[in-house]
Amino acid sequence: MAASEKEAMVWVRILEEGVFRFDASEAARAAAGPSLSFAVPRRREEPRAGGDRPAIVPVCEVVGDVQRVVVELPSGTSFYGTGESSGPLERTGKLVIAWNTDAWDYGPGTTSLYQSHPWVLAVLPDGKALGVLADTTCRCEIDLRQESTMKFSASCTYPVIVFGPFNTPSEVTTSLSHAIGTVSMPPKWSLGYHQCRYSYDSSEKVLQVVKTFRERGIPCDVVWMDIDYMDGFRCFTFSHRFPDPKCMVNDLHSIGCKAIWMLDPGIKNESGYFVFDSGSESDVWVQKEDKQPFVGEVWPGYCVFPDFTCERARSWWSGLVRQFVSNGVDGLWNDMNEPAVFNTATKTMPESNIHRGDANIGGHQNHPYYHNVYGMLMAKSTYEGMKLANSAKRPFVLTRAGFIGQQRYAAMWTGDNVSNWEHLHMSIAMVLQLGLSGQPFAGPDIGGFAGNATPKLFGRWMGVGALFPFSRGHSDKGSLDHEPWSFGEECEEVCRLALLRRYRLLPHIYTLFYLSHTNGTPVTAPVYFADPQDLELRKIETSFLLGSLLVCASTCPDKGAHESAQKLPKGIWLPFDFGDSHPDLPMMYLRGGAVLPIGLPLKHVGEAKLDDDLSLIIALDENGKAEGVLFEDDGDGYEFLQGNYLLTYYVAELHSSVVTVKVARTEGSWKRPNRNLKINILLGGGAMVSTHGIDGEDIHLTMPTESEVSSLVATSELELKKRFEMIQPIPDIDKPLGKEVAELSEIPIDLNSEDWLVKVVPQIGGRIISMTHLPSDSQWLHSTNRINGYEEYNAAEDTAGCTEEYKVIRRYREQSGKEESICLEGDIGGGLVLQRQISICKENPKIVKIDSSIRAKQGADHSGGFSGLACLRVRPSFILQYPTEVSVVFTASNGIKREILPDSRELTFEGDLRPNGEWMLVDKRTNLSLVNCFNLSQVSICKLHWGTDHLNMELWSEQRSVSKDKPLRICHHYEVRKIN
Repeated sequence: MAASEKEAMVWVRILEEGVFRFDASEAARAAAGPSLSFAVPRRREEPRAGGDRPAIVPVCEVVGDVQRVVVELPSGTSFYGTGESSGPLERTGKLVIAWNTDAWDYGPGTTSLYQSHPWVLAVLPDGKALGVLADTTCRCEIDLRQESTMKFSASCTYPVIVFGPFNTPSEVTTSLSHAIGTVSMPPKWSLGYHQCRYSYDSSEKVLQVVKTFRERGIPCDVVWMDIDYMDGFRCFTFSHRFPDPKCMVNDLHSIGCKAIWMLDPGIKNESGYFVFDSGSESDVWVQKEDKQPFVGEVWPGYCVFPDFTCERARSWWSGLVRQFVSNGVDGLWNDMNEPAVFNTATKTMPESNIHRGDANIGGHQNHPYYHNVYGMLMAKSTYEGMKLANSAKRPFVLTRAGFIGQQRYAAMWTGDNVSNWEHLHMSIAMVLQLGLSGQPFAGPDIGGFAGNATPKLFGRWMGVGALFPFSRGHSDKGSLDHEPWSFGEECEEVCRLALLRRYRLLPHIYTLFYLSHTNGTPVTAPVYFADPQDLELRKIETSFLLGSLLVCASTCPDKGAHESAQKLPKGIWLPFDFGDSHPDLPMMYLRGGAVLPIGLPLKHVGEAKLDDDLSLIIALDENGKAEGVLFEDDGDGYEFLQGNYLLTYYVAELHSSVVTVKVARTEGSWKRPNRNLKINILLGGGAMVSTHGIDGEDIHLTMPTESEVSSLVATSELELKKRFEMIQPIPDIDKPLGKEVAELSEIPIDLNSEDWLVKVVPQIGGRIISMTHLPSDSQWLHSTNRINGYEEYNAAEDTAGCTEEYKVIRRYREQSGKEESICLEGDIGGGLVLQRQISICKENPKIVKIDSSIRAKQGADHSGGFSGLACLRVRPSFILQYPTEVSVVFTASNGIKREILPDSRELTFEGDLRPNGEWMLVDKRTNLSLVNCFNLSQVSICKLHWGTDHLNMELWSEQRSVSKDKPLRICHHYEVRKIN
């Protein structure tokens, strides 16, 4: 195909009905390499005449080495999927870059996270749906910023797989799972609650934490060991603080708790360390261009990295895992496997590195070809090592990095999130997106990893997180304790109720995982799955489906779920609880026509017995019928594959005011346990009528009359209202106070104009965390509270360029007729204060002005009136939506015009090489530029630093002593212009 020539891609029918493969050309199809996405090789089949033509045909454009694919769909189409991605549930307007990245402290505008899923689910206006997979492991842009249009772009030739259109979104996700593989069946204990911290630093501390769960009656099944259990961060070793790990694990098992341990890919480059020595002998390390092992810095210091793309390295790693499991390891946690490398601009290893991959997955390639699958292949090796250690147990592996299809080997969590309300809200959409992308076993760090949760935030997060497929609390080193009892009695009680809910629902959740494993259905799904034709359901982000169960949460600190207006799908949806309704817990509804199996409230999965009482909660449909299913087996191992299980289909039907509940049919060779069965039929308003019998026998219940139902419903609603009035909600101690206070708020303050929305966090150094240009809907700057964004500090004290947090001692907000501004003053030590005023002038709303200075502190006593040396450093981090299509343009003071491209990495401009008071970040794809104008007399150095998805445009003042009369100052402003 000629450069820039656009034409429809050639296509070939592949294995499943309604699934089509497209290639850029016949030559590209013939040359296409193996698919690392698919679970099994796909059988090619030439298209037949007639109705086999696909309804959707992508258009391809090849420009140089870049292949771009465009799929145009009807107006009103909604987009979902894109795997692990932050931001809203409905993806229209977003750009995702599939490039596994160590994205600590990410935010809703971050374009690359830890995993890559080049996949989009499109729901058409009529409720039908299709999915598109760009089948490439290379860095891939997924651009959904144009309404009803999806665009894929990668620097390689790749096929595109179209699934559908099908009648419903669930058919699309099922078809995807058949292609990429379904989730491996998890051990049942892994569906309990997990407690983690970076780090529980000794065996004694680990046991103390688990015993406290037991003493306080809070359910928990698993405790986690982060990297500090190792000897000097060397994988497969134990420090002196864990002198007998097997003994510790035996103690944990005796009280019903499992132990999971971390393994990173970075192996310390140290002769005499048995892992390094055996790996070197087996020649398993990733190599540089000169065929020598690549050495990069991670937690242990300088490290080498296993080349998981070759069978030799995977077998070596699996052997180490097999030996390691003998220490009493119940599960393994693969972290840092993007792979992350410290002290590099790209946060990973050089693109020139060589992977000696197996021929059947692509052979020898440079790093970009395998970067996105490195984590998945590590997880696969870990998974296989655990199977070698005990083939009678199902492995449990958690991975941070991954690629579409990795659910075959590992669960995943959403990485290093932040303890704030934005991340709580975002966590629901992130779990749903992963489920829509074939990975149902996912969840966030409950309470947030970075920073400190408040009691209300933690309790609310636990309320919804207890109903995610993967439920784990985790927190960063240096943060406050984040165990459920760490936030006061009210929060502890909410956490206890939330987790008891999860354990009562485990029979249902375990059944959903079995159905996902066998059929490829999501465990959690967006609300619109219940009615894809209802456009109002498509952007709901605080509710989700757990099979037939609808969970409605609140992510607003000022309002509980019971106070929020809930948009329900059409049909019957009846509220219920376990007598545990609480202002800080989600509401639960059961779909009419569903039967929900419920177990006993347990402290851990091991407490359950086959003959425990079972309950069914039933919501009859408009025809007086309901049905549901329950899967039961040993909870571990693979006997279920030989038929050793019991799959029960329950039905309920109303005839002449009598409901009969019975077993319609069963599958599997297991004999039904001899147990009591309690029947609960929902009436509405939380009311229900109940009876009991023996499981497997027909059970009959006479329904109340209409007037009796009305009375029962009214009584139930009144009791629920009284309960909410009596219950003490979790105290709200994190509200921002008045305008002129010394309170150190982490709640962002907004500056608004017709052109700009600017968010500032007073506590964290007055950091600007977001700058959005409203007319173009372009977000030029985005960060979370504690990293990147716009920051300033005294470079004379901190030449390494790390963030300096300072205490805000004064702030006020002006909203006069002329401008809106925020002023901050922070003590930065040494008798100095940093002052900053951020303002938007009403007369010129296109400009965001920033006036910053370092001054001598009022009342400071310095000899001669001077402080020590100071240098004001302005350091914004702008996000790059299209990292390959941007540049920095300016005219230097000497009159020379410059264009700086991303491959220049880092440059410094001094003297007459400095921009002449103006430089601009140009985005060639959007035809926009962000212009930064400054007072050249106040700036002595300008610096550029290009990252993978961000750019630092730094301004430095001169370095000198500061007096009360002679501060350091930089005045500058930003505006957005169209490119001529």
